[in-house]
Amino acid sequence: MNVIKRDGRRVPVQFDKISSRLEKLAYGLDSRHVHPSAITQKIISGVYDGVTTVELDNLAAETAAYMTTIHPDYAVLAARVAISNLQKQTTKKFSEVVNQLYTYIDPKNGKPAPMISKETWEIVQKNANILDDAIHYDRDFNYNYFGFKTLERSYLLRINGKIAERPQHLIMRVAVGIHGDDIDSVIETYNLMSKRYFTHASPTLFNSGTPRNQMSSCFLVAMKDDSIEGIYDTLKECALISKTAGGIGLHIHNIRSTGSYIAGTNGTSNGIIPMIRVFNNTARYVDQGGNKRPGAFALYIEPWHSDILDFIDIRKNHGKEEIRARDLFPALWIPDLFMERVEKNEDWTFFSPSEAPGLSDVYGDEFKELYTKYEREGRGRRTIKAQKLWYSILEAQTETGTPFMLYKDACNKKSNQQNLGVIKSSNLCCEIVEYSSPEETAVCNLASVALPAFVESDDKNCWYNFEKLHEITKVVTKNLNKIIDRNYYPVETARRSNMRNRPIAVGVQGLADAFMMLRLPFDSPEAKELNIQIFETIYHAALEASVELSMRDGPYETFEGSPASQGLLQFDLWGKKPTNLYDWDSLKEKIKANGLRNSLLVAPMPTASTSQILGYNECFEPYTSNIYSRRVLAGEFQIVNPYMLRDLVEMGLWNDSMKNHIISDNGSIQNLPNIPQEIKDLYKTVWEISQKTIIDMAADRGAYVDQSQSMNIHLKNPTMGKLTSMHFYGWKKGLKTGMYYLRTQAAAAAIQFTVDFNSASEAGSTTAVLDKIKIKKYLPRNSGKVEDVEVAIPQKTAGLSETFEKLKVDENVPYIPEQPVEEAQEPEKEVKKVIVEPVVSVPAAPASGETNEEDVDIFNSKVIACAIDNPEACTIPEQIEEFKEAFAIFDKNGDGKISPSELGTVMRALGQNPTQQELNDLVNEIDSNGNSMIEFSEFLTIMARQIKEQDVEAEILEAFKVFDSDGDGKISQTELVRVLTTIVLKSDTVYLEDNTSFSQVHTKISLGKMASIALWNTDKDSILFKIWNGGIVNKAMIFLKIRNPRMIDTKWPIKEELGNRNAESSRYTSGINTVGTL
Repeated sequence: MNVIKRDGRRVPVQFDKISSRLEKLAYGLDSRHVHPSAITQKIISGVYDGVTTVELDNLAAETAAYMTTIHPDYAVLAARVAISNLQKQTTKKFSEVVNQLYTYIDPKNGKPAPMISKETWEIVQKNANILDDAIHYDRDFNYNYFGFKTLERSYLLRINGKIAERPQHLIMRVAVGIHGDDIDSVIETYNLMSKRYFTHASPTLFNSGTPRNQMSSCFLVAMKDDSIEGIYDTLKECALISKTAGGIGLHIHNIRSTGSYIAGTNGTSNGIIPMIRVFNNTARYVDQGGNKRPGAFALYIEPWHSDILDFIDIRKNHGKEEIRARDLFPALWIPDLFMERVEKNEDWTFFSPSEAPGLSDVYGDEFKELYTKYEREGRGRRTIKAQKLWYSILEAQTETGTPFMLYKDACNKKSNQQNLGVIKSSNLCCEIVEYSSPEETAVCNLASVALPAFVESDDKNCWYNFEKLHEITKVVTKNLNKIIDRNYYPVETARRSNMRNRPIAVGVQGLADAFMMLRLPFDSPEAKELNIQIFETIYHAALEASVELSMRDGPYETFEGSPASQGLLQFDLWGKKPTNLYDWDSLKEKIKANGLRNSLLVAPMPTASTSQILGYNECFEPYTSNIYSRRVLAGEFQIVNPYMLRDLVEMGLWNDSMKNHIISDNGSIQNLPNIPQEIKDLYKTVWEISQKTIIDMAADRGAYVDQSQSMNIHLKNPTMGKLTSMHFYGWKKGLKTGMYYLRTQAAAAAIQFTVDFNSASEAGSTTAVLDKIKIKKYLPRNSGKVEDVEVAIPQKTAGLSETFEKLKVDENVPYIPEQPVEEAQEPEKEVKKVIVEPVVSVPAAPASGETNEEDVDIFNSKVIACAIDNPEACTIPEQIEEFKEAFAIFDKNGDGKISPSELGTVMRALGQNPTQQELNDLVNEIDSNGNSMIEFSEFLTIMARQIKEQDVEAEILEAFKVFDSDGDGKISQTELVRVLTTIVLKSDTVYLEDNTSFSQVHTKISLGKMASIALWNTDKDSILFKIWNGGIVNKAMIFLKIRNPRMIDTKWPIKEELGNRNAESSRYTSGINTVGTL
């Protein structure tokens, strides 16, 4: 059997060479758990005559990657094999690779098509020896397999489809592209990036050193004008930016709404939706950087715009296609007045910007004055309850994760750019908050610091190196500042803005990794303190670097008049006093004396791609799961949290049963009794951490974040109450970004289909050996506490007169519509159905010191109880409309009431099948006013219950299908236990307690009866189930207790638990008999 080598020679295959090569590449890995021989055995089975050495390497790398679930070091070995393979196929010297890329000839037309700029090529050739010698190719082997595959897929430059760069070449190219002929800075940046202290953003990695070195990530575009010329000029600008890999945030507050008069044509406007669809198609057509990733636009609008209800639905999966734009991201720029009116359940008025000008040009008290003035003058298009719009927003967020939520007043009042004008939008990812206008397109250059790189330790202790973090942040700041001058700008408005204001964004990645390396649970007091200290360090270092640059090059053009010029930094604008970690007073004096080179400095961004390269978790977020799938070109791989995996391996707990249990429990280890509590606390997923903690930590770091932060909200089962409570808590904490995406957890993950549930149930039987883990003591840095202080902040004092003067409007002249009603009649438009508002007010923000039990359910004692007080608010509009139509058919006299007998007919028409006795019971329970008639609100309460129960029933039916292996509609008793423990109880085992009154369950369970069991409530000792029959709820209960599986008999006794046995016994007969005949 022969193998074809890279030079084309055919030689006999030698398996010992494969083993020897893998052994060499496994240096420094844990030899107790990483066995190259196991990989060799699997490679042998895939060898065929004529296989190439490249194919063998790819097979070895993929095999090692699949074994990552055994130990995380296999991912490192996989990367080393893949990188070794790449190095054998590429030129070693950096200068030679650059020359190949520069002299590239397009084979299709024979014309030069350089992939490197002439300037970069000249600098590299001039300094070839220095740059070639500076490169350390062994650092390529520090990437894990999935980080390398990310580089390979999108970042490394190719010649005729074949990769030409190595990872170290890319890093050196980026360094030269940023610093040019400043060779000392080039080598400094190269060394720090190759050691993985930080990384620049994707556009910088894509384009640095290329003929069009557009290295900026974020562009904030203003709609030029409310006209065809203005709209299409803006569209062209967005296309040009997207072409060069820029993400776009566009505000469209000034576009007139549907039905507004158009003076030039004597017609009426179609509103913003048709225009948005044009931008949607542009985003699809113009990708970023040659198919490296799709174009992406976020559109910002304020909630007073009268097309808002259509706008928030543009990403929904249902509805008319002509009013959808699913490739764009809707975002709300929310004034405080709207939140206040939602809280008080007051009215909210919609306006067209053509009839109520200037609302987007003011904020705070000025906005309130102007808004209420327009209301008094009757300029509004429509007035509804603010909570109606609020619940429409929440409904869209629950379905699509959007619209994003940013608070206009917080963004403006806490901005160092407030002297430039009113900030009207953020960017694509909700962390960049900068001033933009038709004349200035705001730009921002991004980089992220890898926080785990600063965790240090010795044999006994571990700590965080703030001095090194401070040092690296200053280098990153100076790099980003240099990019402003060396960048290629796709549009002139972007160059103008960036040269005047010079904002940058230093972010982070791997905060969760740093906590785990220091063995600090994400929600622990120590982690919360470290969170503050890290961002205080980054902000101080960035300011210090910017002062030093200003002393050399002068302050940015618009520094005078900014809060910083008056000695007010971000924490002052938040009303906070920093810790004693740094000497802030002396730094403030330097800033006032010398200015800053950059108007803005810190903005933690999502880092979705670059964190994969470095192998860390995204930005400042907790882990979403301890095991998940990652798909690359080579296939789909299961990835396990490497820190947790090492701990479980050391404790002797890691095996296939443990892996299967974690997968079946959606990546959680919280329900495993044999894992110590301190390990469970350390590896909580984001779904197991209170979102109150997430918001609190965002607010804590917010005092040192002078732009904003891409904060996602994660809710397993979002409800109107939970979402409302979460949004209002964040708003009252002073956040600028209230929510980037709303993330929800799927009821079942695709990865679960690979689970051996029989094996998973055995995961809790192994005994943990905790003392095998070498736990080092964390040494915190004592820096005092952050305090609230009163800070005198100069506020903008322009009143309405000045506002109207800017708008060229005479405030003393009464409002007259541009056109008489008969000439500019608004066309008829279907009124959007919105959810009826709740009758309760938004609660105050929760006080500190709440119990953990409350936190898990997002302050459950204080949320808006919409599901109880107003079920309609928790039911989607389409269902409400269906219920109304069915109800109206039998409401013959139109008085909004039906009789009990008619209730049964309506329910049967909607797919329910209640008995007469069940109908009587429902009427007695629901008939709140005692008139023996059912009103629509009472009927809706019944149907809301049914919807929730049917959802649970559907989940259990799906569980049944998984275990009904022979498809006969039955499962055995043993399989039923597995269903209950794995899918429903999320526990190890179950058995049914014996008692005096019981029926017997047979050893075969039918599909129809299985669907009658649903989880109802839990406490520490028992698990309470509710039984229903035919969709109508009965009150029969079953108590289950968690015990050893050996205690389960062939027949199970079931205890009958009745609320009032004598008075209601006949009512429960159906339910109990149903159980008895299973």
